[in-house]
Amino acid sequence: MYSFIKKWFGFSNKVELTEEDTMKKFLIVGLGNIGEKYANTRHNIGFKILDYLAENNDITFETVKLGDVATLKIKGRTLILLKPSTFMNLSGKSIKYWLEKEKIPLENLLVVTDDLNLPFGSLRLKTKGSDGGHNGLKDTQDKLQTVKYNRFRFGISDEFSQGRQVDYVLGEWTDDENAQLKERLKISADLVKSFALAGVNTTMNQFNGK
Repeated sequence: MYSFIKKWFGFSNKVELTEEDTMKKFLIVGLGNIGEKYANTRHNIGFKILDYLAENNDITFETVKLGDVATLKIKGRTLILLKPSTFMNLSGKSIKYWLEKEKIPLENLLVVTDDLNLPFGSLRLKTKGSDGGHNGLKDTQDKLQTVKYNRFRFGISDEFSQGRQVDYVLGEWTDDENAQLKERLKISADLVKSFALAGVNTTMNQFNGK
């Protein structure tokens, strides 16, 4: 009714667009473990990238069901940033809940996680794949019943001795890594925004291997 009145009295000289036409929604999930003792660990790089996005866009997280959520709006897109509160091994529960709650299509999901198989700071965006032994991805695959979902892997390297993998991924960044993280976080944030604005294929071509 309001749109009709606007057109009748000449308030608008543009074609009215529905909200669905002008606003696309994306669920960006950073994987990690809640609690201060995990905050600066390698396994929490997903949380760290989302925190960087929030801090640099003047938005804040709110604690809600199954996680902390912040909403970032850029150029007609709505990015719902989610840090699950279920701990890493049950990440899929939170992801499935928020996908359904916000009615976000699976192709608009991006899961941000650490990867031991990539050199430190390397970025790799993929549209499908195995869990690679990562418990957060394993639970996500189980809850979504598919391996076809977008995931952004941030390399943490595999510089640990035999039998020390858990200590390594749950360990804190070295001084050298911390010195490089600021630049890596900015590029990671740019990748996330590109995913929503330019699409997954363009983003893969632009950022993979950077």
